[in-house]
Amino acid sequence: MNRELKKYLLTALVVVSGVLKLSAQEPLYIVNGEPREEIETINPELIEQIEQLPADEQTIARFGPKAGNGVVLVTLKFDRAPRFLHPEGLTLAEYVRLKVQWQENDPTARIVIRYRITREGQLEVDKVLEATDKRLLRRVSKALADSPRWEPARKAGEAVATDGHVLRLTLPEGREMPPERYIIIR
Repeated sequence: MNRELKKYLLTALVVVSGVLKLSAQEPLYIVNGEPREEIETINPELIEQIEQLPADEQTIARFGPKAGNGVVLVTLKFDRAPRFLHPEGLTLAEYVRLKVQWQENDPTARIVIRYRITREGQLEVDKVLEATDKRLLRRVSKALADSPRWEPARKAGEAVATDGHVLRLTLPEGREMPPERYIIIR
């Protein structure tokens, strides 16, 4: 196998979760100036820009030996992510689970909601992506409307609105959704 073909195969690019990733070896990921092990968990809607740098002498001199497989620079739409300001340190999902009081004998249900955080720190529901139980959807909607304020995201020291956040809940916690039923008509 010639050297160029081998180099091409080692650096073949694959798209994973909307982000470029080296298939043979992991590049160094830098998100908003901070090194990261992976970037698959970043919601693509929160990404402002992605730049891929080759594994050349200049890149290695700038980022060190970890840049030997290249560097992927990811710039988010903010410098600091928004923070949920619950007095007891709960996450948004934990807060909603407590507020809706979905009991063990209630049916298993899933809610997936996309929301945004305004510059003022308010949560606004953008879209209900999935709701398998209307009663649970009403309870979750009320919990979100009554939720504590957020510390908004910051970009260059200024508060900015952020879109594309997603809340996924399956309740009661720990249960799997039952399989969908199919009707076959012959």
